Amino acid sequence: MKRTLGFLIVLAALGCAVSCSRTEAGAGAPLPPPQAKNGYTVGIIQLADNGAFTDMRNGFIDKMRWLGYGGDRLKIDYRNAQGDTATLAAICQEMANAKYDLVVPVVTPATQAFVNLDSGIPVVFISVTNPVAAGIMGSLEKPDKNATGTSNLVPVDEIFKVAKTLTPGVKKFGILYNTGESNAVTTVQKAKEYLGANGYAFVESTVANSSEVQQAAEILIAGVDAIYVPIDSMVQSAMPQVAQIAKEAKKPVYGSSPVMVVSGALATVSVSDRQCGAIAAEMAHKYFTGTPIAQIPALMLKDFTTVINKNTAAALGIAIPESLASAVLIGN
Repeated sequence: MKRTLGFLIVLAALGCAVSCSRTEAGAGAPLPPPQAKNGYTVGIIQLADNGAFTDMRNGFIDKMRWLGYGGDRLKIDYRNAQGDTATLAAICQEMANAKYDLVVPVVTPATQAFVNLDSGIPVVFISVTNPVAAGIMGSLEKPDKNATGTSNLVPVDEIFKVAKTLTPGVKKFGILYNTGESNAVTTVQKAKEYLGANGYAFVESTVANSSEVQQAAEILIAGVDAIYVPIDSMVQSAMPQVAQIAKEAKKPVYGSSPVMVVSGALATVSVSDRQCGAIAAEMAHKYFTGTPIAQIPALMLKDFTTVINKNTAAALGIAIPESLASAVLIGN
């Protein structure tokens, strides 16, 4: 039986339910506070703000509170560069100079910017698509740059399999992304390999800043059957506009995170953004209670969920088949 969930419920279904099953099952109350230190100051850095990043950040903070870091035991200093890379660099340098107990960058650009400073401050990152390719660590198993965290592998093959099921008539995809984000570039390369190997045609459209996204989407949609958006903070921030353009053209958009679907994309297959943050909190707790960062392997999350926007499906005249009965449905 399909589940029809609103915005708040789907966040719980995709995030809390999974992370709770790992460490909180049967608990309900916070754990006793750890005894390693009376209090910690943690800096959280984002390049931009969007629903996915908010879920990651809240997943981290909520899990830290549950782990016993309540009240004065945890001071959070949250900084948002509002999409400006120069501001991001300034934030990272300020935090490096201030000597925080831990810095938690959200996704790849912020993580690269801070780790490259070689500040000596330990890092637990949230949701970096490919930490090795991004130069953040030599291997997932052995963190060698004082940084570890969670990685949100994007299952592009599963996304396109869902696309084939929902929209079998799609023969040509448009790929919309920012070449300045290595996580987007990595995901796009995998997408192109899959599409090429499975007989699809594709065309790319790249943007350098958020102001270019709408026009790029308008041009792209005219020559393709569907749009695919990888993990990309810049394009994700403009997903409502991209989804509306595609909806008016009666063509689907496939995204790479549940928040993209909440914003109007047709579907995705993804890990939970809240879970990425919650597991990063577990890693921070492990570090605070005595385990060196070098001994905390990065974790590639692989608990995927299919998410479909039923309102978008209805607007496009798409019937959701029984083969996707286990998908989470968003929309009233």
